[in-house]
Amino acid sequence: MKILIVSATTEEILPFLKWLEAHPLEDHQIDTLVTGIGLVATTFHMTYVLTHNEFDLVIQAGIAGSFRKNLPIGQTVFVVSETFADLGSEDNHGDFISAFDMGFIQKDEFPFTDGKILNPDAQQAGFLRQVHAVSSNTSHGKQASIDLIIKKLDPDIESMEGAAFFYTCRMMNVPFLEIRTISNYVEPRNKDHWNIPLAIDKLNETIIGIVEVLTSIEQKSL
Repeated sequence: MKILIVSATTEEILPFLKWLEAHPLEDHQIDTLVTGIGLVATTFHMTYVLTHNEFDLVIQAGIAGSFRKNLPIGQTVFVVSETFADLGSEDNHGDFISAFDMGFIQKDEFPFTDGKILNPDAQQAGFLRQVHAVSSNTSHGKQASIDLIIKKLDPDIESMEGAAFFYTCRMMNVPFLEIRTISNYVEPRNKDHWNIPLAIDKLNETIIGIVEVLTSIEQKSL
């Protein structure tokens, strides 16, 4: 089995990299890609790698902010849909008008479904809570902008790369999963409330478990 693990930063998957070095997987190829943060860097590096390589599965692993208080810090979730939170315009009242509402993109124009990008294989990680995500090049840290996002899109979590990952995988027709662990709540910015070390630990426990299961299943089928 050939799997690509994608992350915005090395730090987010460092425990997995150490585990992989200590546990070489015979008959399987596990590659990693660190894209850098943001939608543009993710799109470029994903497109380049997927143009020159073929994978059975691509997994994006990262931390995220939660809009929901019932998603505790440290919980790992499975993203079933992504939306570009900032693709559009702002009117003179400060309200956001999406590119779909403006008519530049049709809401059901591939790879979108009602303005969202869906994972067609959403049941692959059924042991994790499923969430809907938004992605933006700017993490929201002001209450007014947070309220606008909730009013317009009602998301569960946000990241800075997920929608670009979804978009590229759908356009390249590659099976994919996005796994995120909550590191903070989306609220007026206060890093004292964040717990990135816990989120990274829990994220990597999940990614290691997924890789172990996938490679074990593949081995049994040989």
